[in-house]
Parts: sequence; C-alpha cells; structure tokens
Amino acid sequence: MDKNSKNILLVDDDEDYLFQTRLNIEQFGFRVITAESQAEAEKLLDSFKPDLAILDLMMENEDSGFILAFKLKRKYPDVPVIIATAVTAETGMSFGVKSEEDRKWIKADRYIEKGIRADQLYKEIIKLLKI
Repeated sequence: MDKNSKNILLVDDDEDYLFQTRLNIEQFGFRVITAESQAEAEKLLDSFKPDLAILDLMMENEDSGFILAFKLKRKYPDVPVIIATAVTAETGMSFGVKSEEDRKWIKADRYIEKGIRADQLYKEIIKLLKI
C-alpha cells in the first residue's frame, strides 16, 4: 500500500508537539489530520476513519487518551492506535500494553513515551500499518 494514501490522526493538546510530530509524519510520506483535544478528535471521527491514530494520554482530563482510544476502537476496531505520552516522566506512573491484561483496558496497540526519535516512530507506524 502507498504511504501517500494513508491518513494518520494525531491528537495532542501541546501545540509544539503537535506541530513537530505532524512535520515528521508528513516527511515520512503520510497525510496527517490533527486535533487538539479529545472532543475535537471525537467530532472528526464522526465522519472520518483514519488508517492509524496517535493519541496523547493527558489532554482535557488525565485519561482523555484512554477514553478516546476506547471510543475509536469501538467505532473502528481495525484502526491501530498508538498512545504517546510523557505521563511517566510527569507523574512516575507507568503504563504499557505488553500483557493481555493491559490490552483489555488500554485500547491501544502501542504505548510510547514522548521524546521518541522520528526514526523509531516511523518504524512503529510502518509495523502497525503493515507496509
């Protein structure tokens, strides 16, 4: 499949992170649709099915990314979801999707810490999109 035909939904309330990550993903050759909040992303998902979504964890609420991932997976179960967050650095709490138990409540296919290098993000996207 052609990367140029793939739409990635990027949701984050940090404008700088959103801008930089969008640039990186566009340089990878994908189209990027952005939202700055859980609410804005939910409105987009009413009429748009992304090929992959990258969601911040803490936006309007501490669990906005979890809720958004749950709603996205309920509507589009085949869409891969990456949760990208700095929650561990900010709070000391650690999350992951390594075990089956984790995947039952965290509706994400990957969990990455913000600060991931662009080449690492690219590899995760390619793996999830099976390109």
